[in-house]
Amino acid sequence: MLVLKDIHKVYGKDKKRVEALKGINLEVGKGEIFGVIGFSGAGKSTLIRCVNLLERPTSGQVLINNVDMQKLPPRHLRKERKKIGMIFQQFNLLNAKTVFKNVAMPLIIDGRPKQEIEKKVNELLSFVGLSDKAKQYPEQLSGGQKQRVGIARALATDPHILLCDEATSALDPDTTQSILELLKKVRNELGITILIITHEMNVIRDICDKVAVIDGGVIVEQGSVLDVFSEPKKEITKNFVRTILNDEIPPTIKTFIKTKHQHSDSHYMYRVLFKGASANNPLLSNIAKQFPVDVNVIHGTITELQGIPFGNLIIELQGKPEDIKQALAFIKQQEVIVKEVDIHAT
Repeated sequence: MLVLKDIHKVYGKDKKRVEALKGINLEVGKGEIFGVIGFSGAGKSTLIRCVNLLERPTSGQVLINNVDMQKLPPRHLRKERKKIGMIFQQFNLLNAKTVFKNVAMPLIIDGRPKQEIEKKVNELLSFVGLSDKAKQYPEQLSGGQKQRVGIARALATDPHILLCDEATSALDPDTTQSILELLKKVRNELGITILIITHEMNVIRDICDKVAVIDGGVIVEQGSVLDVFSEPKKEITKNFVRTILNDEIPPTIKTFIKTKHQHSDSHYMYRVLFKGASANNPLLSNIAKQFPVDVNVIHGTITELQGIPFGNLIIELQGKPEDIKQALAFIKQQEVIVKEVDIHAT
């Protein structure tokens, strides 16, 4: 559907040369919601603007349905751009126009017949839940309602891809959730592929199928949301994941455990990650029943990723070494990820 191949974007020359993107490779499948997350200045806004060629890459290819966008003549490029909708952080609405006219603007510019415009706009306003706001002006709307207008406007030309540039950053948490639900509705009911950039990990958790982490113009990690959340490899990714999972042992508990084990070279502490159905299994209870060991839960969280339960527990196993070894072997046979935790190294 959407493929970015070795995208580079350079601004300026010589001493003023800034390389905003450094060989970006991404592939977004049809019907996916793909998130790109990064801190301010990481290059994510430049990346999304390269997709519709608002920014032309210095080198590399932007392929949409196997069409190389950069090779299209201007007339054909304008036609292809109609298949790419975009919504913005600050809504970008025309304050002097009604909600109806804001949504209708792409169709008016495209020269569509009046009856077609009226039918289409009314359908879109109903879809985003703003049928009763058609005659109002942007200043009369809340932030969430303004973004709904922006989404309706982006859908006016029946795009195949919807680009979201920090679409929820200006909204409060409750409104953010309602907009994310609307975007999922766009994908599920209209089959539109969505590429969303954000610095909010909760957006990735709640809406995305796949995620890429960008840092300094480079994609440092990417994969399914479940895989990236459960086994982040880069430190920047781990930091983002911690904002959602809070998987660090509280300092007071950490100090207590370190004191407890200060005269021991070995201890039996593990991080156990549960995905999907395994989150419903009574694993800890089964360990305590089957093996002569005590199970102490040090820290734990559970959340949901795209409707799939995901749990993160730090446990301590107490008992004889041979019993601990058998219990650990049992844990590893289950559908979980197990990692040893070195409390002295943290």
